[in-house]
Amino acid sequence: MNRFTIPAALAALMLLLTACDRTPPDEPAPAADAAGTVAATSEDAAGADGEASGDIAIDLPEPPESGFVTDRFVEDLETLSSDEFEGRAPGSRGERLTVDYLVDQFAEAGLAPGYGDSYLQPVPMVELTNQARSALLIERDGEARELTFPENMIVGSRRLGTDPHGVTDSELVFVGYGVVAPEYDWNDYEGLDVAGKTVVILVNDPGFANPDGERFNGRAMTYYGRWTYKYEEAARQGAAAALIVHETEPASYPWEVVTNSWSGPQFELAERGDDPIMALEGWINVEAARELFANAGLDYEEQKARAAEPGFEAVPLGATATAEVRNSVREGMSYNVLARLEGTERPEETVVYMAHWDHLGRNMALPGSAGIFNGAIDNASGTAAVLELARMHAAAGAPERSVLFLAVTLEEYGLLGSRHYVNDPIVPPSEHVAAINLDAVNFMAGPTEDMVVVGIDSSELEPILEAALDEDGRVIVPEPTPEAGYYYRSDHFNFARAGIPALYAKSGFTHVEEGEDYVLAIEREYRDNRYHKVGDVFDPDWDFRGVAEDATVLYRVGRYLAENDVWPNWYDGNEFRAIRDRQRP
Repeated sequence: MNRFTIPAALAALMLLLTACDRTPPDEPAPAADAAGTVAATSEDAAGADGEASGDIAIDLPEPPESGFVTDRFVEDLETLSSDEFEGRAPGSRGERLTVDYLVDQFAEAGLAPGYGDSYLQPVPMVELTNQARSALLIERDGEARELTFPENMIVGSRRLGTDPHGVTDSELVFVGYGVVAPEYDWNDYEGLDVAGKTVVILVNDPGFANPDGERFNGRAMTYYGRWTYKYEEAARQGAAAALIVHETEPASYPWEVVTNSWSGPQFELAERGDDPIMALEGWINVEAARELFANAGLDYEEQKARAAEPGFEAVPLGATATAEVRNSVREGMSYNVLARLEGTERPEETVVYMAHWDHLGRNMALPGSAGIFNGAIDNASGTAAVLELARMHAAAGAPERSVLFLAVTLEEYGLLGSRHYVNDPIVPPSEHVAAINLDAVNFMAGPTEDMVVVGIDSSELEPILEAALDEDGRVIVPEPTPEAGYYYRSDHFNFARAGIPALYAKSGFTHVEEGEDYVLAIEREYRDNRYHKVGDVFDPDWDFRGVAEDATVLYRVGRYLAENDVWPNWYDGNEFRAIRDRQRP
């Protein structure tokens, strides 16, 4: 559950770098349901042609007779989050134990290796550590002003190699939100040549400034609001550098989160494809931005308001930027785990269940188990649920389409394992029917009347989920803070950005017996005291009824997709719809 920050306890991860063992763990040889019909209503209900079809009948497969075996799930959860597994840091002894365990369990369930004849997909990566960072020098009319780290700026570079990377006398241009979104008829770079220039960009997207919903998705962040997108788009436009203006409310985190997250080692895939990468990426705080604009004779608030309106035109800031960074580079290897239930009729067409197996490892400076980040909820819970879903599908027999069970690495370090899989998939993205992500699936509070969909109103997977929930008299509810953009902060996002419809659903808020306050109190206690802390440990007194119900719902969704020829699409207007339409015209 990547939320932009991680603790400083990265010592175990360092074992992965340079001196890591590149030999995969030993792998053992891999050793007609009843249906209920439920009507689901959606503006764009799931259909084979991806067109709106109004009310549709969804024949939902029942789980196998064995169902979700809670005792097996609990055993997997307790094992994966035990002290023996040392917090499951990539590259550590904990990774070896975790990967061995997952391979053993998939093989025992009768699932075939998913990556050729192997269960393991190598994930080459690098660690980039800043060795020297200059100030950010802003020059105008012969006068210079230095922005310094961490007071009002931070810059870095994702370019590989140990040579210095930076810009010198690079012209500064304000490009509003830095968005190119054809589905919203929006292009902040229209008619603009930013080659060699440094673009200054607002955080979030134009909808945040227009909560009535007339722009983008209103307060609900789109992908265009994520800082990662802004750097990617600036690089595609040919910019040499990009600086995002930080403001706490639209960013949903304070300035200290930015500086803390960017000041330590950064992790990247060693094989990143051909996407352009700028010389520098960075942030400035809003006070520095106000001064920058004022010195150009501009009012920052007025320009921000202009940027939220259609037809915005970029504004030169009459100044140049100079800055430089130098990284050290270390290489390493981790592994995704893939298991496959091959389809009987259309095996290339693939439904994916996924969860990240990694967590934060241990703080080696603390003795015994005191420094182990066990990660029971985040995300031994999702990994254990994927194992049990794999057993359920195997017990039900092979469906028409293939089902892939994907346990990915390096989620906590930037969603790198899932990004690598999407860059090197077992079948083309166009043959992926959908992805279902299980990340911190349940706070083990017990059964709920509802199920939360993060990034609701995104795709035609939602009517299928709605029908599956209706079987149990349950309902879909939206996430409470869509402006934070959590849909873009977990592994399914890499599938979404490749055009593949992706569902991120988890337990709801209203407890069947205790009501809403009961669940919210448990979730709040977890966030305050255990999330990304050593307190995220297994508790045998948890109420596992809810996770069994939630996983069974997701079984029905995935099995329906695997036993039919539907191709769910993104809803019209979604930022990923055009990609899918090009894949499957």
